[in-house]
Amino acid sequence: MTYVEGFVLAVPTANKEAYRKHAADAAPLFKEFGVARMVECWGDDVPDGKVNDFKGAVQAKPDETVVFSWFEYPDKATRDAANEKMMSDPRMAQMGGEMPFDGKRMIIGGFDSIVDDRAEGKTGYADGYIVPVPEANKEAYRELAQKMSGVFLDYGATRVVEAWADDVPDGKVTDYARAAHKKDGETVVYSWVEWPSKEARTKGWETMMADERMKASSENTPFDGARMIYGGFAPIVEA
Repeated sequence: MTYVEGFVLAVPTANKEAYRKHAADAAPLFKEFGVARMVECWGDDVPDGKVNDFKGAVQAKPDETVVFSWFEYPDKATRDAANEKMMSDPRMAQMGGEMPFDGKRMIIGGFDSIVDDRAEGKTGYADGYIVPVPEANKEAYRELAQKMSGVFLDYGATRVVEAWADDVPDGKVTDYARAAHKKDGETVVYSWVEWPSKEARTKGWETMMADERMKASSENTPFDGARMIYGGFAPIVEA
């Protein structure tokens, strides 16, 4: 199964092109280190939440936009080896001094996928999620996520990934635990759903909500949905 390095960060909206170029220029280097796939997504439909949300997760300012991005690896060993190379390569040090965003508020962590389902089609839009789940409910969550993956694919999604926290550190300013208001005995899930386009995503959600499988799943959730963070993102770099 895919091993995921998940990121959430706040970027000054005025720096969108600078950030896109920064990420695109770095992509060949990350691929050299062992990243199988890199996707950077710009916040497009990121709502405010009653309890928590993506903006609060990274302490986004009014003139900033949330970025949801991830690296994919074939396994954790490849990811660990890549991180070692990144830490020692002087090219990375140079890039670190030129970041068009506040790296101190970037959230990062390693996640082991428990669902990874795909259908044919390009990636033109993504729904991103951060979910707090009781550790004891891992299998119940995986079973529900697996069922829901089939629903998403039936309504036009091209990929569904659900990844369970594996190497998720506490941060000095922001982190996944604070983002999800994680409680004792809980872990964090990082997940996303890929769509061919924003239009396909809108249509898919509209028709999906009437599906009986959606209604059944909402009645027996093995996690606190009030603390689930979600938003829609437009890919700006894919490599």
